[in-house]
Amino acid sequence: MSALATLTRRLGHHRWFGAAARLLVPADRIVGRLTRGRVVALGLLPSLVITTTGRRSGKPRSNPLLYVPDGDAYVVIGSNWGQTHQPGWAMNLLADPAAEVDVKGRRLPVRADLASGTERERLWDLLVAQWPAYRTYVERAGGREIRIFRLVPTGRGGPAGPPSAG
Repeated sequence: MSALATLTRRLGHHRWFGAAARLLVPADRIVGRLTRGRVVALGLLPSLVITTTGRRSGKPRSNPLLYVPDGDAYVVIGSNWGQTHQPGWAMNLLADPAAEVDVKGRRLPVRADLASGTERERLWDLLVAQWPAYRTYVERAGGREIRIFRLVPTGRGGPAGPPSAG
């Protein structure tokens, strides 16, 4: 891991870091689209761009997310930087678990499985090993259940196509 990635992991616990990072999400979306998922989160940590279907609008919604690999699947967490409300993309997955991810220049259709029980605990350990600040986000979230999803590929993926609407 690079020195910058190590520093970022240390700073991730600070409240100001989450606030600053939220301001950078729109720029991160643009970079993710332009690089077709090759560069997300400045390339510091494993990241992908998920495209869900808006539960009210029915329109595609794209968000950059950190992930950890789990076999052929991708594990993501609805931490929302420790805010007290659920992220929209997680609510969209609950309404329609079909989504797409752009990861390492490939676009893949996925199905989102909400983790629970011992499976959730196992995935939580993987996530915290990658981004220790998730522990801090749980404290900040004020008792909100932070959802963990396992994104399972459902078909063959190829090079990312045209950018999705955000």
